[in-house]
Amino acid sequence: MDEDLVLGLLESVDACVHLASIVGVSLVVDRPVDTLLSNVRGCDVLLSAAAGLKKPVLFASTSEIYGKHSNGALNEDSDRILGAIQKGRWNYATSKSFGEALALGYHRELGAKNTVVRLFNTVGPRQTGVYGMVLPRFVRQAVTGQPLTVYGDGTQTRCFAHVYDTVDALMRLLEPDSAPGHVFNIGCDAEISILSLARRVIARAGSNSDVHFVAYEDAYDDGFEELGRRKPDTTALRELTGWEPQRTVDDAIDDVVRFERADLVSDAVDGNVRVAG
Repeated sequence: MDEDLVLGLLESVDACVHLASIVGVSLVVDRPVDTLLSNVRGCDVLLSAAAGLKKPVLFASTSEIYGKHSNGALNEDSDRILGAIQKGRWNYATSKSFGEALALGYHRELGAKNTVVRLFNTVGPRQTGVYGMVLPRFVRQAVTGQPLTVYGDGTQTRCFAHVYDTVDALMRLLEPDSAPGHVFNIGCDAEISILSLARRVIARAGSNSDVHFVAYEDAYDDGFEELGRRKPDTTALRELTGWEPQRTVDDAIDDVVRFERADLVSDAVDGNVRVAG
C-alpha cells in the first residue's frame, strides 16, 4: 500500500503477478476490517500504478468469488451467490470482487493488460495452517501425533491443486496476448471430502493420529458459513495454454509431510519444540 514504493518497483519489471492478500478463513472472519481495507487499498494502488506505466498485471483472485454456488463445476461465467453481508466469511469475496472489477475496468477503459485468475485451494510446502489452511494443519497434526481436527462432519468436498501446477498455469497466462481482459480458473478438478483428506494424510504420514470432529459453532463465531462443494471448470485455461495439472493430491500431501518434518527437526534443533516420538 506504499504508492511510491510500488511505482518504483513496477518501473523496473516486465509484468506484475499480484498475489498479495489477506487470506484464510480464520483471519477473514476475525479481522473483517483489515481484510476489506488491505485487499481493496492494496489492489487499487497496484493496478492504478501498473495502468499508468502500461505494465501487464496478473491479478490473483479466489474461488470464494463464487460464494455459495456449488452446483457442479464452476466456470468463469457462473453466477455468484454470496451469503448475508452479516456473515464475515464473505468479506474476502467482496474485497476480491472489487479487485477483479477494477482490473477488468482498467482493461476496458484504458487498455491495461490485466488478466484475472481465480485460484482453487492451492496447496504445497511452506504453506501455513495458522489461518485455517486445511492441508498443512492436518499434516502438522499427523506428524506430531495429534488428532486431526475436522470441522463439521467432513463430507464437504474440495479440489486441491499443487502449488507447482498453479505456478505453471500463472506463468503460461503471462504469455498470450489474448489473456488480458479475461478471467481464468486455476485448479484441479479431482474432488475429495475433507474427512477422506484427513484419512489420506494419516496414512501417507504413517501416523497413529485419530480424527476429531468439531462442530462449526464451536470452531468459529457467527461470521462463519460452510460450503458443501467447490469444483473448478478449467476449460478456458486448458484451451488457451494447454495447461494440465501434473500432480495429484497425494503428491501434495507427500511434499507437505516432508516439509513439516524438516521444519519440526529445525525447530527442535533451535530448542523451540519437542518432536513427538
